Amino acid sequence: MDDVRTEQQLSGYEYFGSEVRSAREDRKLTQRRLADGTGYSIAYVSKVENGVLMPSARFAERLDVVFGTGGLFSRLRRRIDETETPSWFVPYLKLEPKAHRILDWSVHCFIGVLQTEEYARAILRAGNPHEDADTIEGMVRGRMRRRQEALEKPGGPKLWAVIHEACIRTVVGGPDIMAAQLDDLIHVANKPDVDVQIVPFTAGAAAAHTTSFTLLTFSDKSPDTLWTDGPHGGRLTQVEATVKNVAEMHERLRAHAAPPDTSMDTIRTCAEELR
Repeated sequence: MDDVRTEQQLSGYEYFGSEVRSAREDRKLTQRRLADGTGYSIAYVSKVENGVLMPSARFAERLDVVFGTGGLFSRLRRRIDETETPSWFVPYLKLEPKAHRILDWSVHCFIGVLQTEEYARAILRAGNPHEDADTIEGMVRGRMRRRQEALEKPGGPKLWAVIHEACIRTVVGGPDIMAAQLDDLIHVANKPDVDVQIVPFTAGAAAAHTTSFTLLTFSDKSPDTLWTDGPHGGRLTQVEATVKNVAEMHERLRAHAAPPDTSMDTIRTCAEELR
């Protein structure tokens, strides 16, 4: 039986690449001609066509110029995040990289921007047990792009993550993957725009009375935004009184958390135990 997949089964990268190849071949252009026309290398064009590279926004714009497609490829490129991300999460993803600060409280697993690729893959597989491997990989790529935009892009948001000890004690993906995740957490916590504190089990009710949440604050006039997770999706809230209450809650959690240096010692000890 031929290995043929429908459009719905293709990842966002693969679908975009197949459309580029189709448009190029319809116009009888070689990859070299397309590379010259867009100002990118032949290798870049090939990787996009084969669905292994996230096309840049500029590349999509240049495709529309070369093909005369009136913004089609720019629109397809913007849809990649949406096709590889649950629709209910897209509004949050559009706000996160624009935030001035991310104030996070994680109870069971780390916020997406702190996850390593292997940790993310294990979490996403556990949460989507009936999805095929390609779908899971698309989700992983989306999460890694999210991490890059938040933690590695110059001028990105400042992050203050308060993490329950349960997060660092829960072995996700096996001891090796979890130890690597904890090592990475220590590395990220050393970045100037990142603060990480651990709330120990001994904090008791101070940390047990609330579920995970993420609060986005902005340096412009955009309203501060609260994100809360649930078993069937998440919810955005911009109600001022609610957001203010949660901001105060984050302050109290920081007060009950261990200091940063002590928190790093706890994470380091946990990683060594896993080894």
